[in-house]
Amino acid sequence: MKKIALHWKILLGMILGVGVGVLMTQFSGGKELVQDWIKPFGSIFINSLKLIAVPLILGSLIKGVSDLKDISKLSKMGGRTIGIYLITTLIAVSIGLLLVNIIKPGEAISAETRQDLVQNYSSDAAKYSDAALKQKENGPLQALIDIVPENIFGAATENKNMLQVIFFSIFFGIGLILIPEKKSKPVKKFFDGFNEVILKMIDLIMLAAPFGVFALLSALVVESPSVGLFKALIWYAFTVILGLFLMMVFYNLLTLLVAKVNPSTFLKGISPAQLLAFSTSSSAATLPVTMERVTDHLGVDEEVSSFVLPIGATINMDGTSLYQAVAAVFIAQAFGMDLSLGVQLGIIATATLASIGSAAVPGAGMVMLVIVLAQAGIPEAGLALIFAIDRPLDMCRTAVNVTGDATVAVIVAKSLGMLHDPKVEDRS
Repeated sequence: MKKIALHWKILLGMILGVGVGVLMTQFSGGKELVQDWIKPFGSIFINSLKLIAVPLILGSLIKGVSDLKDISKLSKMGGRTIGIYLITTLIAVSIGLLLVNIIKPGEAISAETRQDLVQNYSSDAAKYSDAALKQKENGPLQALIDIVPENIFGAATENKNMLQVIFFSIFFGIGLILIPEKKSKPVKKFFDGFNEVILKMIDLIMLAAPFGVFALLSALVVESPSVGLFKALIWYAFTVILGLFLMMVFYNLLTLLVAKVNPSTFLKGISPAQLLAFSTSSSAATLPVTMERVTDHLGVDEEVSSFVLPIGATINMDGTSLYQAVAAVFIAQAFGMDLSLGVQLGIIATATLASIGSAAVPGAGMVMLVIVLAQAGIPEAGLALIFAIDRPLDMCRTAVNVTGDATVAVIVAKSLGMLHDPKVEDRS
């Protein structure tokens, strides 16, 4: 009997989860049943993935950097990685602005619907506005200060501090390169073994992936807002999803034209990570699976994947950047504001920089959106207009974020001659 591939199992879990969620909404007490007895298993699954995110970055990055044996090789890889990430983010924001100006989804929102949405979600909007205000009060170089941790053990206790963990790991790896090999060898052997243990833990966790996404999707359905609110936002959702789809097409063209990788091979290799990103709405939680798929199923050298992907999960948020551009102009349109070309160019710059500061966790993009709105002079209360449909769109844009990370890893590996045949047989 042929073994069912992982991505099919995850997809089946998603479909069953939606089905059970819809079914439970038809019964009195069904929502509480899902929240009390099914949702906790989804939370356990996400927590187990987040549990190994920091150890994975520490182990894989230290191993990857120290294996390079040459600082110039590291700077070459780093320069290409950051450069390509910035280019894809700029393209994502530009696609979002182009679509939102053509489709004009904000003009479909009536004054009555706008008032209802603001009233229903004003408290949520205020919460994110307060968080964004704290960030705006910091100086212009605060982002650089935040990269360097004052205590690595403190930084490692929070997944939102992933950039600090990455900084320490790269710094530690450089230190290993610069000391005599005789002294670095035992440390390298420890981290090689440590990394192998973490990878095996990922394999064990992924055995529960279909059940985890089943629980997550069941809970999402029973906790979703009313269908009426979704209908009011259908054109906004269509614009965002169309933009995300175009980004997926763009990634496949890049892998084909630049890396010479067949799009079907690329999608087949990365699909379990995409489905997991869709289910969890977290690039950080998906990172262990993304690294395993890119290395073992797409043939990216471990030196490249262990460097490019953790950085991408932190600073490369193409889907989030596109959504911020669409959301900002949508809110302006809903309030009858006409944004000039200069203001929209400002949105491109702000959304690109804001995506670098977005934590790789659910909902973080909403905080950065407040900063984008403030820069463009758009009422921050307009956040309430998009809350009703933000969760499903967050799932879609996280899948795009993860796909973008994988695309850049393949391209960087190809440019350095470090793209090989997959290490293991792809059973997907």
